[in-house]
Amino acid sequence: MLGERVGQQDRLFYEFDLDDRIPSDHLLRHLDAVLNLSWLRTKLAPFYSHTGRPSIDPELMIRMLLVGYCYSIRWCQTNANSSQFGVD
Repeated sequence: MLGERVGQQDRLFYEFDLDDRIPSDHLLRHLDAVLNLSWLRTKLAPFYSHTGRPSIDPELMIRMLLVGYCYSIRWCQTNANSSQFGVD
């Protein structure tokens, strides 16, 4: 099942506000400003089942992979654990 980000789900994973932690001139803010992945969900929808548990939102997954690439984070678990470091 094609997962979807609904509202502010970030509070499920950490107790601080990312907007307060990331400076306005940071690379991640620049990437967010120019990266438009709104088309991704439509293109990938045929490859997902309509039953079962929802997947990770594909846009979020691509964004996480890009962050991992930019910061040389080797695997997804490290990426998730490192999200609070190196953004200052």
